[in-house]
Amino acid sequence: RCHDHKFDAINMTDYYRMQAVYAALDRADREYHPDPVIAKQLATLKAEVDRHQSELISIENEISKKGGDKLVALDKQLESLRKQSKTSNRPEFGYHSQISAEQDVNKWVQVDLGQAQAIKQVTLVGTSDNFNNIGDGFGFPVRYKIEASSDTTFESGVTVVVDKTKADEPNPGVAPLHFKSPNLNARYVRVTATKLAKRSGDYIFALAELRLLDANGDNLAKGKVITALDSIEAPVRWRKSNLVDALYPGKANDSTIARELEVLVSERGKLVQSILSGEIAAKRNAAKASLAKAEMSLKKMPKPIRVYAGTIHKGSGSFRGTGNEGGRPRAIRVLHRGDMSQPRDEVAPGTLRLDKRDAGTFELSKTHGESDRRIALARWLTKKDHPLTWRSIVNRVWQYHFGTGIVATPNDFGRMGAQPTHPELLDWLAAEFRDNGQSIKQLHQLILTSATYRQSSKSTAVNEKNDSQNRTLWRMNRRQLEAEAIRDTALLLAGKMNKQMYGPGFRDFVLEHPEHSPHYEYHKHDPEDVKIHRRSVYRFLVRSQQQPFMSTLNCADPSQLVAKRDNAITALQSLALLNNKLMVAMARHFASDVEQTHTGRTAAVSEAFFRATGRPPTPEETSDLVAYAAKHGLANACRLLFNLNEFSFVD
Repeated sequence: RCHDHKFDAINMTDYYRMQAVYAALDRADREYHPDPVIAKQLATLKAEVDRHQSELISIENEISKKGGDKLVALDKQLESLRKQSKTSNRPEFGYHSQISAEQDVNKWVQVDLGQAQAIKQVTLVGTSDNFNNIGDGFGFPVRYKIEASSDTTFESGVTVVVDKTKADEPNPGVAPLHFKSPNLNARYVRVTATKLAKRSGDYIFALAELRLLDANGDNLAKGKVITALDSIEAPVRWRKSNLVDALYPGKANDSTIARELEVLVSERGKLVQSILSGEIAAKRNAAKASLAKAEMSLKKMPKPIRVYAGTIHKGSGSFRGTGNEGGRPRAIRVLHRGDMSQPRDEVAPGTLRLDKRDAGTFELSKTHGESDRRIALARWLTKKDHPLTWRSIVNRVWQYHFGTGIVATPNDFGRMGAQPTHPELLDWLAAEFRDNGQSIKQLHQLILTSATYRQSSKSTAVNEKNDSQNRTLWRMNRRQLEAEAIRDTALLLAGKMNKQMYGPGFRDFVLEHPEHSPHYEYHKHDPEDVKIHRRSVYRFLVRSQQQPFMSTLNCADPSQLVAKRDNAITALQSLALLNNKLMVAMARHFASDVEQTHTGRTAAVSEAFFRATGRPPTPEETSDLVAYAAKHGLANACRLLFNLNEFSFVD
């Protein structure tokens, strides 16, 4: 994105054309249902609920008109009392930072108003929690400051609203603290705790509410986006959004409120009954019944899951996008030297110019919407004569099965990449895949049933001399099992495989010091813990610190995106298979399982060998293993079996 690269077919303009395709997208949590039939039913039911609610609101508005000023006044009183009642009983009382081991550290939380606005007063309200018998004022900072800026990083244009960092401040409990700000105009307001509140043996920062009032006394912060240095998200009690939900601890007497509510509800009911005609009453009852029925049906439907996915900038609903144009794509310009402050020519959405026939841009109308750009990209990618898509897919599938693709550089079909060994075969496979439903399953089947795939890995001197790297596939490549397959096979042979599917992954490490610099102690995990005996596909991957045993067996580094894994064979692998805690434990269980089903050392050794390699041992192998088991025990003989080439390699 900074400049063109020598020898690189993709230039700077191509980069910004591709960026323009996604110029109206952001990422956020969205509700999603994997079953399209149920998703459609949910949408229909939600529309039905909305329709009945609108109908009921229309009827209530008609009643309000007939009720006049008296009904309006009653409704305002009821709304006020209900808010007080809800506020005094609701659990959503605020934002809570992550726990700190030290008191004198900075933690901040800020609100984004969307654009700069005139703020006349900032109000902070403390929260209440009975943890450690603290009660009112729980987590309220001992020292703090309030700042405002139109720079989200607060590196420039900062106005200090109030500075309480010089001395310890008394805890206000849940009494609101009001700070006047007559000349303040800003988009972001940040509260920074410079000395945290003591919790028990640690320290935190917590607030119930941040209110920003304009000249009319309206709360500008209500429902706005909250960001923080860190936070504990434990709904409904603690979450960032609670800071601007207009709910905070009140001092109202609930019994008094309840009595007042009862009187007002009765009075309103009598007034409504006096103005209801038979026709309006019937319509109202029917609307209520229909709404209740639709809501009950909706409640019975399976709940959607929340996923982190692409979201269109529309600036409304549960996600407020950052795009200025609502759902329309924003203009994308080439940035000189990649500098945001040096925008140059505007670029149209387009693609990489892979050959001279490509215009590089899409033919879209001037009024096109966000989705039109992505549709155009999808059509370009899947066009029949696309030079890369079909070849790239079949080449990768070929690589999965043979270890190396027809093009040995699957990430580079360009000038710096390798030439295909069998270009006609690559094109034929690509055309077969493209023209027969684009089924990956059929492509696998085609390759796996071929004579080439079903060859032995046995070598001959003549062919070895002519093609030592086996690029023409005159034999099958001998393949080392992946680290995951080796681990899973050991679990299976030991009879300890936990076949639980779905759900969160397992952690084969002990996490220490998670509050500041986490340590992933792989050597401290218990190999007998049944939770870690699940298939390796469910293993929790730490990008910053690899699992040493799996890494030794060529498991891919999760922090790197690579075309294929390394396939190194080292002495460390043998030592790891022999001495790793999990492998030692599984060898012990493997031996125990075999001994329970086979009487005599020879029978047990033969069975263990057969399970590990898929063939019976030769007389010489049996003799050696029986002697080894007699001297060191069957469990150690099973450790030896885990070290055989036949256990780790597919011939």
